[in-house]
Amino acid sequence: MTVYSTERLTQVLLAPVISEKSTLVGEKHNQVVFRVARDATKPEIKAAVELMLSKKDEQLSVENVHVVNVRGKEKRFGRFVGRRSQWKKAYVSLKAGQEITFAEGEVK
Repeated sequence: MTVYSTERLTQVLLAPVISEKSTLVGEKHNQVVFRVARDATKPEIKAAVELMLSKKDEQLSVENVHVVNVRGKEKRFGRFVGRRSQWKKAYVSLKAGQEITFAEGEVK
């Protein structure tokens, strides 16, 4: 097992992807979707999730990681054509019985 520096692992996870599709995937397959650094590898993503999102009393364990490179869309600015940046998305599968919640609160 490769040991990664804590500094590098804190830079791997950029943000959770909160969308209708990621919510459905999370409920169906017990997965969480993250936006990750473009140069991140699967083992780095796994180590980063286990390091950053584990609670003090409970160790979070990742079963596997699927990575998708998302191409940037072509956009027009008047007569000029530009392109959004490309980015990387990671589907992180958790072991059975474990979950990650990002928004905790009551809705009244």
